[in-house]
Amino acid sequence: MARTLIIIGIVFIALGIVVSMLGRLPGLPRLPGDIYIKKENTTIYVPIVSCLVLSLIINFILYLINSK
Repeated sequence: MARTLIIIGIVFIALGIVVSMLGRLPGLPRLPGDIYIKKENTTIYVPIVSCLVLSLIINFILYLINSK
C-alpha cells in the first residue's frame, strides 16, 4: 500500500510539472468552459473543464492499474 501511494505521489508531481510547463506555451488553446477574466491589473483563470478532463484521464489510468 505504501509503495502504491509513493508511486501515485510521484505521478502527481510529474503531472503537475508537465501541466505548469504546458501552461506557459504560447498558442495552447483553453478548453471551452474554462473561465478567463482579464482586467486592468488582474488576471483570473479558473480551468474548470481542464480539471475535469485531467481528472477523467487520471481516473482511467488508475482504473487500468488497479484492474490487474
